[in-house]
Amino acid sequence: MVVWCPDWSVVAALEEADRSLRSPAAVLSANVVEVCNGPARAEGVRRGQRRRDAQARCPDLLLLSANPDRDARAFEPVLAVVEDLRPGVAALRPGLLAVRAPGSWYGSETAAAATACQALVETGVWDVRVGIADDLFTAEQAARTAEVQSWTVVPDGGSPSFLRGLPVHVLQDDGARGRELVGLLERLGLRTLGDLADLPGDAVEHRLGAYGATVRRRARGEDPTLFAARTPPPELDAEVAFEPPLDSVEAITFSVRTTAERFVSQLAHHQLVATGVRVEAQSDGAVCSSRVWLHPRHFTARDLVDRVHWQLQSAGSTSGAGGSLRARKQVGDVRAPIDRVRFLPELVEPAAAHGEALWGSASDDLVQRGVARVQGMVGFDAVRRPVLQGGRSPGARQALVPWGERAVDLRPVDRPWPGRVPGPAPVRVFATPPAAEVVDDAGREVCVTDRGVVSGEPRRFRVTGRDGTGLPWQPVTAWAGPWPTDEGWWSGGSGPTARFQVVGADGRAWLLVRAPEGWALEAGYD
Repeated sequence: MVVWCPDWSVVAALEEADRSLRSPAAVLSANVVEVCNGPARAEGVRRGQRRRDAQARCPDLLLLSANPDRDARAFEPVLAVVEDLRPGVAALRPGLLAVRAPGSWYGSETAAAATACQALVETGVWDVRVGIADDLFTAEQAARTAEVQSWTVVPDGGSPSFLRGLPVHVLQDDGARGRELVGLLERLGLRTLGDLADLPGDAVEHRLGAYGATVRRRARGEDPTLFAARTPPPELDAEVAFEPPLDSVEAITFSVRTTAERFVSQLAHHQLVATGVRVEAQSDGAVCSSRVWLHPRHFTARDLVDRVHWQLQSAGSTSGAGGSLRARKQVGDVRAPIDRVRFLPELVEPAAAHGEALWGSASDDLVQRGVARVQGMVGFDAVRRPVLQGGRSPGARQALVPWGERAVDLRPVDRPWPGRVPGPAPVRVFATPPAAEVVDDAGREVCVTDRGVVSGEPRRFRVTGRDGTGLPWQPVTAWAGPWPTDEGWWSGGSGPTARFQVVGADGRAWLLVRAPEGWALEAGYD
């Protein structure tokens, strides 16, 4: 049995973009229409058209980018629905799956096809078609001839007669090789699969090669293709229910220890570790707190218990659905009693990739536990570690990440970053750069034009206070720069800035920045 959901790439892309499925749309790859839906075909859009031609046929055409990973993710629920009806599902490609026909389970093959269609329609898949036949190729063609939410059952032994009348154009779905073969068959005057099936086998293999001989066997209903059924993924999540519900953070934290240990143990049984875990808390049957936690190494049972404690005790713990669970830290009680806590693995990796070092990891564990105690006292987000990211200024290259959380959404370090000050990096970067003054030989303030031209050589500089007074002037013995940048001009940023490296008479080096509002001391070198 083959289940076909037409134009699946367009369906998945429209759902991701939150657009109507009735909108004319096409998925493009290399500026060529890869898939288009029914409304687009009604306007004259066809596969293989260039972008400009497709838009000329349908000016309202919604253009979507190809994304095989998105299509596979969106097709996973369809696989799960059919897998519940008959184990042993094989995903041929997004939008097309095969499974051994479960006719004996449902009384007849027609009843099995009707059950599959009904189950998929109830999950929101409106355009679904089913084909049942003796071999995979015939079953796929039978599904393509079925109507919407309907099925075609080819009788036992009836594959050759069913395929004879089909045009050779059905072979175009086999990719570039199929389209090339269709063009050759049409030039040879072969219009139907029956015409191809009637040719001698040795002549077809001599003229069309091994692929042509395989297609001829398919046209005769002798498709030897087998499919490998996927193995259902193991259930790795773990949960604990509280009866009666608990309204104390400490009681909940104590009660989830066994479940956290079971969660880690069952991952270890499959030689896996979790580097990302979603913790969900339910109140009255509804998820009231949900958060994905990331770990720089992998989660242990202690780590999971700590995350539950921090999540429930946080005054700003928000769920993925927009809800929140607020805790009164004074007494450790939650506003709504919790009746269930669930651990769901979001990211898993092989355990072999996280083996311990030669001398173990006892010292690292002690550090982790010590920091966890501090986080328990001052809050999870209050303890942070510095992480290097891409940027032009020393301050922009710093990012602070909560301890125990993986750094995400960082700017890449390996980009060119024009205007970045060359190394070595400064030792100290001021959180709030103090104001400064830089003058030339005549005592005039040194300025930098929009083209990066310096008005004069820096000869003296000093740091000034808020009241206008400052430290004594210091002569400049050496300087380098400027490194001009203009960041964030499209969003009202700081405007054109220029950075200078200067060395004072005492031998200490500093990084000074000239901004529209004046000079500032940004960082210091060792």
